[in-house]
Amino acid sequence: MPVINPHAAGIDVGATEHYVCVPLDAAPAGEEFVRCFGTFTQDLDQLVEWLLKCGIQTVALESTGVYWIPLYEKLEAAGIKVVLVNARHLRQVPGRKTDVKDCQWLQQLHSYGLLNGSFRPEAPIRRLRTLMRHRGNLVEQKAQQVQHMQRALQEMNILLHHVVSDLDGLTGLRILDAMLAGEREPAKLVELRDPHIKRSTIREMEAALKGNWQPEHLLVLAQARKAYQFVESQMQELDNAVDEVLQSLPKASVVAVAENPPLPAEAHQVPKADKPKRKRRAGGNEPAQDLLPALHRICGVDLSQLGGVNMLGILILISEIGTDMSLWRNEKAFSAWLGLAPGNKISGGRILSSRTPYVVNRIATLLRTLAVTMGRTDTWLGSFHRRMRARLGPGAAATATAHKLACIIYHLLKHKEPYVDVNRIVYEEKIQRRRLGHLRKQAEDLGFELVEIQKAA
Repeated sequence: MPVINPHAAGIDVGATEHYVCVPLDAAPAGEEFVRCFGTFTQDLDQLVEWLLKCGIQTVALESTGVYWIPLYEKLEAAGIKVVLVNARHLRQVPGRKTDVKDCQWLQQLHSYGLLNGSFRPEAPIRRLRTLMRHRGNLVEQKAQQVQHMQRALQEMNILLHHVVSDLDGLTGLRILDAMLAGEREPAKLVELRDPHIKRSTIREMEAALKGNWQPEHLLVLAQARKAYQFVESQMQELDNAVDEVLQSLPKASVVAVAENPPLPAEAHQVPKADKPKRKRRAGGNEPAQDLLPALHRICGVDLSQLGGVNMLGILILISEIGTDMSLWRNEKAFSAWLGLAPGNKISGGRILSSRTPYVVNRIATLLRTLAVTMGRTDTWLGSFHRRMRARLGPGAAATATAHKLACIIYHLLKHKEPYVDVNRIVYEEKIQRRRLGHLRKQAEDLGFELVEIQKAA
């Protein structure tokens, strides 16, 4: 095979040692072309110096756990192009399976240009991604502490979580703090409820707050409440760090109008950006700060106009993929990378499977969640989701709607155009005309004619 990358090396990454292979003619005189280095910082520096001494310009290494990250950053800082390869693509190594064979196989494939690199965003986006992923872990820890509090209350037969919507809401936390302060009278605890609660009456809440006050369960409840407060303080500190990273990111570059593709000929509604916005209220696990202006500046477009996408969803989206859509050739390639495009397994001219491939991707999970939420809205995407749900089922409908959302997000981030919502009535009329066309064609093939029933005056 022709050699595409003559100055290529391969590295088999490990927890305690890295095996490096360079071309035979690149190794200095008297040295082997395969060497083993440790994983300490001085060992990584020696590894990079040896590669530069051998004239290496590009390196292929496997994405093994998190062991590759320090080595990747060292190689990137030295100006060496790094190709991060998925380990699943290299499982079939010919011959015996050893670390020396692995690094030689990596170097050989990379020299022939047969390896595709995985996506890795730029350094500022990686900082944001690290913070947001850790924030997701803190959200899970908050949920665990809520479950501990709920179990302690259940074992004391204090059913507060049955008469309030959220145990960690304003009413629930006020009553919990009063309980831990020593208050046991249900009538006084009910006075702390919010007057707008509609889920239960005062009498029902008083009945739910009568139970067995056992000291061991109260201790568990107190510790879970303190842990909940600690995690909340950590999340606030993390949100401040996220705000600082967002302020350091550059403003999105403006795309020329001539590069934007023309809008479809369908009727559209007025862009939502022209409508006055309500004052934002932080809900759920969203940051308390209003980060939408910073996100709008970074993206160059307001993604919150896309129905169902909130500030936290935009933060997760930007932290995982960034704003540079030129890394994917089109929206189809972007959807396939997310694992939202149909598969294509064909053998002998026969389609074996068209199932969506199994891909673990946080953005795909987020878009599928948004698709289910969007299916309850009175929009064209909601209409599409309901139609797919009736035809394919809930799982496939969520994937199909997430695929459309991925294409829209790709277009918005690439062309910096404001989102324009398609008129739902026009969209449903188009679907109706398409269905009638299919029915007329089927009737014609069967020798019949499709005649519309005349409505009575």
